[in-house]
Amino acid sequence: MGDTQQSVDSDYDLDRQIPTTATGLRQGLPSYGDAHFSLFLRKVFIKALGYSDDALSRPIIGIVNTYSSFNPCHANVPQLIEAVKRGVQLSGGLAIDFPTISIHESFSSPTSMFLRNLMSMDTEEMIQAQPVDAVVLIGGCDKTTPAQLMGSISANKPIVHLVTGPMMPGSYKGVRIGACTDCRNNWASFRAGKMDIEDISALNDELAPTAGTCGVMGTASTMACILAALGLMPLKGATAPAVSSARLRIAEESGKLAIEASKTNLTPQQVLTRESFINAITVLQAIGGSTNAVVHLMAIVNRHPDVAGKITLDTFDEIGRSTPLLVDLKPSGQNYMTDFHNSGGMVALLHELKPLLHLDALTVSGKTLGEELAATPYIPVPRDNPVNCLHSLSDPLYPASSLVVLRGNICPNGAVIKASASKDKRLLHHKGRAVVFKNSEDLAKRVNSADLDADADSILVLQNIGPVGNPGMPEAGMIPIPRKLGEKGVQDMLRLSDGRMSGTAGGTIGLHISPESSDLDSVFGIVENGDLIEFNVKERLLQLHVAEEEISRRIEPTRVPTSTS
Repeated sequence: MGDTQQSVDSDYDLDRQIPTTATGLRQGLPSYGDAHFSLFLRKVFIKALGYSDDALSRPIIGIVNTYSSFNPCHANVPQLIEAVKRGVQLSGGLAIDFPTISIHESFSSPTSMFLRNLMSMDTEEMIQAQPVDAVVLIGGCDKTTPAQLMGSISANKPIVHLVTGPMMPGSYKGVRIGACTDCRNNWASFRAGKMDIEDISALNDELAPTAGTCGVMGTASTMACILAALGLMPLKGATAPAVSSARLRIAEESGKLAIEASKTNLTPQQVLTRESFINAITVLQAIGGSTNAVVHLMAIVNRHPDVAGKITLDTFDEIGRSTPLLVDLKPSGQNYMTDFHNSGGMVALLHELKPLLHLDALTVSGKTLGEELAATPYIPVPRDNPVNCLHSLSDPLYPASSLVVLRGNICPNGAVIKASASKDKRLLHHKGRAVVFKNSEDLAKRVNSADLDADADSILVLQNIGPVGNPGMPEAGMIPIPRKLGEKGVQDMLRLSDGRMSGTAGGTIGLHISPESSDLDSVFGIVENGDLIEFNVKERLLQLHVAEEEISRRIEPTRVPTSTS
C-alpha cells in the first residue's frame, strides 16, 4: 500500500476527502469515507480484468462504444475501437472502452430525436462517473454525434470525436445510387407508378451496400463535417469511407490525439468559442448541410456556459448571406461522400473557405485551425478533374444561403428551409392555397386519394409533428407529392410543417415552424384548407394572408384546453 498511500496523499486533501488534481484511477473515487480504501478497492476489481500495475499507472483514455446490431451505421465500431486502442497504447496510454446507448434513425420509435437527449445524458454521466483522462467518442448515425458532443461539453473532460464514416455508393443498371437521397427519389417514382415492384425491390438491395452512414450530405455527414470545423477531430476524419483503411488510420490517430489532449487537459469548454461555432455554421452553409444541424447546433451551443445565448437562429441566416455552396453532393447536387473525400474532403474545403473562417479558433490538438491547416498535408485536385466535386468561392454551386431562416406571422419564432435542395427553384417565390393535413395519420389517409383537392400550385401543410405535437419531432417534413399529381409528373411542391426532414431529402420544404401547431398561440396550427400563403426566400418571408381578426377568432378556442376526461 506504500505507492497507493503516496498517490492518494498527493491528490487528496485527506482531512476533507476532496480531490485536487487527481488523474488516472485516482480521480472520481467512490465515496466510502476513506480515499485510501476507495483506491485500493478500485484496483482490486480492475485487476480482475488482468491489468498490471504498469498499465494502470498510465493515462486512461475512455472509448465510447456505440456498437449495436440495430445500427448498421456503426457496424465497423469494433474495428475502430481496436484501432483507437492501438493509437493510445503506441502513445503510452491505457485505452478502456465502455458502452452507451446507440441510436439509428430507422430503428428508433417514435423517432430518433426523441432519444437524442437521453443519449447525451448517458454520455455525460458515463464520462463524469468513470476515471478517464480523455475520451474518444465514436458515433455516426444522425443523432449520436450531437448527443455525444452535448454530453461531453457538460462533462467537460478532454474529448476527441471519431465518426464511423460514410458508406460506399451502390449501383443499379449501371447508375450509382446510395442511401438515402436515392431511397426517397426512387420511392417517389414508385408511388407515381413510374417504377414497378421488381425494380424497387432490386434497388432495395443496392441502396446501402456497405456499413456506414448515408453516403450523401445528410445529417450524419453534416455533423461529421461540423465536428472537423469545430476542431474536435482530425481534419481528414469527416469523409473517409467506413470500410476504408483510411478510416482505421484516422481511428489510430484519434487515439494518439486523445493522449495529447489528456496531457494538456484541454476541455471542450476551453476549445469551443463563439468563433468556433461561427466556423461550424460557415461550413454548414458551404456544404449544403442538413436542416437538422440547426436544431443540433443550438442544443450544443446551449450546453456551453460561455457561448449560450451568443449564437441565435438569426446567426445562421446572417452567415448564409455571405457563404456560397461549394460542395456538389446530393441532395443539393449530384455526388456522394466518396467523391467529396476524393476531392480532398474537409481539408480542401477549409482551405477554400479560409477568407470566411476564424483561423485563430482553437482545436483539440492545442493548435489553431490555421495552424492545423498549415500542418495537414494537402494536394489540391485540379478543378477540371471530373473527380472534383468541390467548387471555388468565385464559382460556387449556389450563390449563397443554402439554408435560410424564415419569418412571418406563420412562424414568428422562425422556420428553416434548405433552399439549395429545392427541385423547382420557381417555388422559392410562390403564393398558393393551403391543403392542410392535421397530423401524420390524416396525411396517410388522404394524400393518395384521387379526390384530394390539390394541384401543382397548392401548398401542402402538415401540422402537429413538432416536438410536443407528435411527440419527438419526426422526420416527416418531406410530405409526399399527392399520388394523382405525381402521376402527372409533378416532382416538387412547396411543403410546410413544424417537424423535421432528413438531411438526405430534397425539395422546397419549410421546416421547424415555430411556435408549433400544438402551441395554444400558434398561427400555423390554425391554417385551414384554401388559405392563401406567401413564401419568399429572398425576403425571408412566410406569411399567412388571413385577416388578423380572423386569425384571432380561430386561435381563441384553442387557448381553452379541452377536457380529456
